[in-house]
Amino acid sequence: MVELSEMIRELRAQLTAAAAEGAGESLRFDVGPIEIEATVAVTKEAGGSGKVRFWVVEAGGDGKYTSSETQRVTLTLQPTAPGPDGTRTTARISGAEVAGER
Repeated sequence: MVELSEMIRELRAQLTAAAAEGAGESLRFDVGPIEIEATVAVTKEAGGSGKVRFWVVEAGGDGKYTSSETQRVTLTLQPTAPGPDGTRTTARISGAEVAGER
């Protein structure tokens, strides 16, 4: 399983790479709200820190049984980028279409 934070970190890296690859392109796209829907397993570690963690559950399955509880979570993220004056602005990406891209 992948932690929810790791999935969001990878999404951020992919969007950052797309923006960098498209720097200087004449055709650019504003990145609107991004909706992520994931099924997550919630675990709580016992002890002093008492951490709660969210694990993204893989679609499909391999026939294994697990006793963790799952929840469906929908997140709406609004990507922003630093503007010239330090304020946050809507992120933009551009560049050539990548095979399989929608």
